[in-house]
Amino acid sequence: MLTQRPFRSPHHSSSSVSLVGGGSYPQPGEISLAHNGVLFLDELPEFKREVLEVMRQPLEDREVTIARAKFTITYPSSFMLVASMNPSPGGYFNDPNAPVSSSPMEMQRYLSKISGPLLDRIDIHIEVTPVPFEKLSDTRKAESSAAIRERVTKAREIQTNRFQESKSIHYNAQLSSKLIREYCVLNEESLQLLKTAMERLNLSARAYDRILK
Repeated sequence: MLTQRPFRSPHHSSSSVSLVGGGSYPQPGEISLAHNGVLFLDELPEFKREVLEVMRQPLEDREVTIARAKFTITYPSSFMLVASMNPSPGGYFNDPNAPVSSSPMEMQRYLSKISGPLLDRIDIHIEVTPVPFEKLSDTRKAESSAAIRERVTKAREIQTNRFQESKSIHYNAQLSSKLIREYCVLNEESLQLLKTAMERLNLSARAYDRILK
């Protein structure tokens, strides 16, 4: 029996089969081994594009089906995807004080390794700017991991109570479109803000649902 949630961190040279599973006698891949845990992809653009694309359906369906001539097998894949990447090939795209070392063509080639539909399935995107020396050398203690864990646990408890009557839904990320309309009701001001964001940023219908969640 597993006593703690899995954490999987495959190397960027991994193949599609190692990620989703397969083989002559199908075995679960990294996304199934990360079921109910975390799948961490470091240096996301370094993965082959076709390897990343095979994750699109498992991210949506929370399961992966492998078909063979004589049988079909389905593995669960309800995982939290966490990924990191440099903002550019040179690594200094969002640093105003650093020299520009990548041409526009290199930047386009680098960023095009990650498709829009895959990015659309990632709920939160955070751009981390370079940390100044003063903060790096600061001796004051930051918020502890234990305190952050406590906040996360409380949030999960709220969600557990919210969906206690449902057998298949346990947290917000699992909400269907029907349940989003039930639980995520916006007031007029919030609705107008969301409308402006949708129009200016050209967001998709999937992004609309994920913002509400």
